[in-house]
Amino acid sequence: MTLSEKAAYLKGLMDGLKLDTEKNEGKMIAAIVDMLEDVSYAISDIEDNAQAVSDELDEIEASLDVMEEIVFDEDGEEDEDEDFDFGDEALYEVKCPTCGEVITIDESTIEEGSTNCPKCGEELEFDMDDEEDF
Repeated sequence: MTLSEKAAYLKGLMDGLKLDTEKNEGKMIAAIVDMLEDVSYAISDIEDNAQAVSDELDEIEASLDVMEEIVFDEDGEEDEDEDFDFGDEALYEVKCPTCGEVITIDESTIEEGSTNCPKCGEELEFDMDDEEDF
């Protein structure tokens, strides 16, 4: 029998006994039964939430297992033979001097020499002639 079923049973038992809820003892018993019913609903909600969190954690664990198989070899060492493509193109953040908007640009945009700020439309120019190769 679940907690909510037990609380419903106690409420039915109280109603069946026809306790006088106008007297102090009846008021107290009715208040206790109402509180037990509220507690049983709260615990039921907590159990449902805990189950949902547990299910979500199981899914995350399964995803991590798959990722671990991809990244590590069978000895638990990082698989250095595996080629991962993290993207070779460098990205740069540029702050518009007019509106202060920070935009991200790539090397091809810098090579073009300019771009427009998406917020205010100001033309941002890039001069890479003075840069040294390291």
